[in-house]
Amino acid sequence: MLQYDDLTPPERAVWDAFPEGRVVDLSSGVPEEDDAVGGPQWGPERTVRAEVLAALLLGANSARPGAVAALNLTGARIVGRLDLAGGDIAHTVHLASCRLEETVNLRGSATRTIRMTYCRVRDVNAQMARIEGRFDLRGTTLRGGRLALTNAHVSGELSLNGATLEADGKWALFAGGLVAEGAVFCRTGFTTKGGLRLLGAQLSGGLFLDGARLENPDGEVLIADSATITTLELTDGFSATGAVRLRGAHITNRLSLRGATLGEPGAALDLARLQVAELELTPAVAPPGGIDLRSARVEVLRDNETGRTARLRLEGLAYTSLHADDAPPAGLGERVGAARRVAWIRRSPGYSPQPYEQLAGWYRLIGHDDDARLVLLEKQRHRRGTLHPVARIWGRVFDATVGYGYRPWRAGGWLILLSLIGTLVFRTHTPTANKQGEGPPFSALAYTLDLLIPIGGFGQRGAWHWKDPGAMGLSYALIAAGWLLTTAVVAGITRSLNKN
Repeated sequence: MLQYDDLTPPERAVWDAFPEGRVVDLSSGVPEEDDAVGGPQWGPERTVRAEVLAALLLGANSARPGAVAALNLTGARIVGRLDLAGGDIAHTVHLASCRLEETVNLRGSATRTIRMTYCRVRDVNAQMARIEGRFDLRGTTLRGGRLALTNAHVSGELSLNGATLEADGKWALFAGGLVAEGAVFCRTGFTTKGGLRLLGAQLSGGLFLDGARLENPDGEVLIADSATITTLELTDGFSATGAVRLRGAHITNRLSLRGATLGEPGAALDLARLQVAELELTPAVAPPGGIDLRSARVEVLRDNETGRTARLRLEGLAYTSLHADDAPPAGLGERVGAARRVAWIRRSPGYSPQPYEQLAGWYRLIGHDDDARLVLLEKQRHRRGTLHPVARIWGRVFDATVGYGYRPWRAGGWLILLSLIGTLVFRTHTPTANKQGEGPPFSALAYTLDLLIPIGGFGQRGAWHWKDPGAMGLSYALIAAGWLLTTAVVAGITRSLNKN
């Protein structure tokens, strides 16, 4: 057990200040010498044993009446393992610009606010800890270990602004199941070498990574599968060397990638099965690994040219509203042309009808029926490439004649063109009457229309025939074209009525 007489002068200063919560400042006042990360070694005059701090926090020197005990220590070299695992710590902790040479162990502990600001520490283990207040690691460098917050509960903010996490393994932050009632801030120069693992985390105050730089070339820089987050900001210079994965996450407000850079090799954005109220897919550089939006559910999807030209997976993506940041306001929202949206869909590998139906439905919703028909026409053209060669031939005919039912006016154009050709040709030839002296007089236009229209007629086709091989061949060709156009028109009308 520690004895007061065994304490060093700096340890006695900390011991005496603790009951009243007074600050003990062991720094020299020279910025270069007080740099906890890159400055020179600190001697005994600035050294405090971790076991002394642990003893105080676990009740070795009780508070004085009329004062609130707290640990406030600045500029100290803390040697040994600071082991508070399973402890019930009723005091706030503030370590500023300190060097902690070994692990800080808070596993399973119950604590108040903890601040370790601008410190250097090997790693922090706060798994299953319950922190009734803020957990503040602003400007702190973790080197050689990791920050572990698995199944921890933080009732206030978790601040990592300006912190540097340099892991010796794949993960710099291991926080699956973390519950943070306040916001999680990782801004203003936050950097990592290693990924952030937040599987199933519940971040009701949001996660803010604007301006952060994450590196994990061998894997994911951020995994938050099945997490529940109010707002996730990957904005304002956010950069990632590695993949961002949010499979099955539920973001109740907004996910923003405004100005993000995911341009390094291996960078990808996996948003499969994501549920989000607003998705701002407007990065500065698109991830070379592509963007996966399969089966995502989005209320408002906002993108830009960079987001649209990435390699995409859109099968099953559903959205209520679609906007483009690089398009002028039009109607009920900013939108780009249907042709550019079709190109957006075609970047997804393979053929799937759902993205086309989803886009067409949105165009109908905002009153752009012509754009909806264009999208559905392009769906049929894309589908045609997956069919048997014979079906492809019929598809091309169907496309050329009536545009798969979405361009029915084309049939009228073909009928006018063929009628003109037939009329001109038949006027230059003399037909032979089937029965001399009977039937109507010959009319080149009426005869042509009789050949083209399979039903009804003007009595010309049964009254006259040709001996000239050329005129006879044209007659047969017009009969075949008439049946083909009629079939295509009927099929087109049926498709239009079904809105398919």
